[in-house]
Amino acid sequence: MAIEATRTYVGSIQNYRQVHDGLDSLGDSASKIWNVARWTADRIWNATGEIPDEGTLKAYMKNRECWKDLNAQSSQKVIEELSDAFQSWFDLRHKDDEANPPGYRKHGDTRPKSTITFKADGFKHDPENNRVRLSKGSNLKDHFSDFLLCEYQTRPDVDLSEVNSVQNIRAVWNGDEWELHFVCKVELETLDSAGDGVAGIDLGITNIATVAFPDEYVLYPGNSLKQDKHYFTRAEYDTEGENGPSEKSMWARRKLADRETHFYHTLTDTIITECVQRGVGTLAVSWPEDVRESDWGKTGNKKLHSWAFDRIYQYLEYKGEIRGVEVLKENEWDTSKTCSRCGDDTKSNRVERGLYVCSSCELVANADCNGAENMRQKITPSPHGEDRSNGCVAQPSTHLFDRESGTFNTREQVVL
Repeated sequence: MAIEATRTYVGSIQNYRQVHDGLDSLGDSASKIWNVARWTADRIWNATGEIPDEGTLKAYMKNRECWKDLNAQSSQKVIEELSDAFQSWFDLRHKDDEANPPGYRKHGDTRPKSTITFKADGFKHDPENNRVRLSKGSNLKDHFSDFLLCEYQTRPDVDLSEVNSVQNIRAVWNGDEWELHFVCKVELETLDSAGDGVAGIDLGITNIATVAFPDEYVLYPGNSLKQDKHYFTRAEYDTEGENGPSEKSMWARRKLADRETHFYHTLTDTIITECVQRGVGTLAVSWPEDVRESDWGKTGNKKLHSWAFDRIYQYLEYKGEIRGVEVLKENEWDTSKTCSRCGDDTKSNRVERGLYVCSSCELVANADCNGAENMRQKITPSPHGEDRSNGCVAQPSTHLFDRESGTFNTREQVVL
């Protein structure tokens, strides 16, 4: 059986000298459209106290001269990104008064090179010859049929002529040069069920994931992710000026986003692979209902805003579907305070952040392992009749992310 999935493939531009000036102009125009729309949104906000919605901004911007610098769908995509950024800020603003709204894309008198998205009518793809034709807006055309013809090269294992369809193409400035990102629909063959075993996952902020496998508990801490956020956020804000983010700031944001994406993909690949190897065909994932609507204080709200539990679930779901692991979303209500051994739900059992001590059966456990075991038991209560008492619940294995190899390894294998 096959499923349809979305994949993004990166292509390097082979005729770079012929097209980079044109891409520079498009990237500058995308920033210009963002800035004009941002200024418009600011005026409406000051006058009405409300953020203009996407439709209002598009209707206004269509009458601005810069709108025609890009293909219409490309210009619309810039407004959609700005609207999403405003909505994210507005949601966070209720919990954190210091949250900053989306800024202008400029540094002094210059604008950074923004990503340009070409949707269906903005490109023509020739996968047989590794070429793609990208549309310009009417303002940037030298003649009616003017366009950018990019020759590209993907990884040797990627053949874009075999994908179902290319949904859109993005021209992305990576800090050194332009590259093309092809967002494609592909068909992937799925495997039969990996087995009859059941595992549970407790998703968290310190330990990004804690997994209760049938025979072992494993912690996946987010230490390296935290270090990256500290380093790149410092690099970002150390260079933030009155006129918006500098080139170094934009580089830091892209670098952090790339590292986060790699971390989450590696984490979910590792968990699904472990499930397959251990014969686990069902994986119950904790789902914190309405957690973003709760108020956890200034520090807690900042952590929750960056908590990628929904992203991790999505990655686990599609990777599991391909490899025969059914991933289920289960409400985590009371799993952190309930004893996985006897069911006692006394709140004081959660002695501190990482320790759980049951006042009824005297189970001593790592708190995250206890939560993960409760998630597992939502699917199969006491599946094998084993005694999960003190011991493995209290002393789980720890797998750390190793930057050098880009993989997760047991603590003993990672050189710190």
